[in-house]
Amino acid sequence: MTSGHLWKPFEKSAAKRYPAVVIPRESTLGERLGMSVHVSPLHFKLRALRERYSSRGAERLEDWLVDVANARGARIVVRTGERSASFTPPPANELSNEELVVGICLLQCLDRPQMLRLAAQLISRRAVAFPGLRLAARRERVGVVLGELARQSLCVSPSHELWRQVAEAFPPPKNLRSPVLHWTRLAEPVMKDGRCNADGWRLVA
Repeated sequence: MTSGHLWKPFEKSAAKRYPAVVIPRESTLGERLGMSVHVSPLHFKLRALRERYSSRGAERLEDWLVDVANARGARIVVRTGERSASFTPPPANELSNEELVVGICLLQCLDRPQMLRLAAQLISRRAVAFPGLRLAARRERVGVVLGELARQSLCVSPSHELWRQVAEAFPPPKNLRSPVLHWTRLAEPVMKDGRCNADGWRLVA
């Protein structure tokens, strides 16, 4: 006995095929430099602070760090996209500038070299105290990053005392897979007669 319906066998060729969407994975700073990453107490703290002091449009922790640095006066790099003009960053007693600088340099952060320029600007403008910066950098194992930023900055301003202290505290590593950042990303040409003077550079502070 047959039913009143005729069933067609399922044909794979008739099924719609949708290409799989592959989102490129961003590598971390540690991966680019060839350095291992440790469990970071500061990273956990930053994530918690981001929840309490949210910033509109900051989809990643790295976006939020840029917003905090901007609010603290470092604006060599700003985040694109939607931002809140009323963003209130955590106060200094909850997140010091020293912790902010080290947080931007964490090896588990996404590899966004432009962010490192903000950390450098805070140091160049002497918005951090060296003892606290050195302590936080050693605890979070970002001395290699800060030391390399210091040596690049000293190419521009050899007499900068704070950068000199950082360079002495964190000597050059033996093996580094990739340069951290070039000194031209930390400086700006000096204007002369209304034009850029290629022979003169100064740190962005």
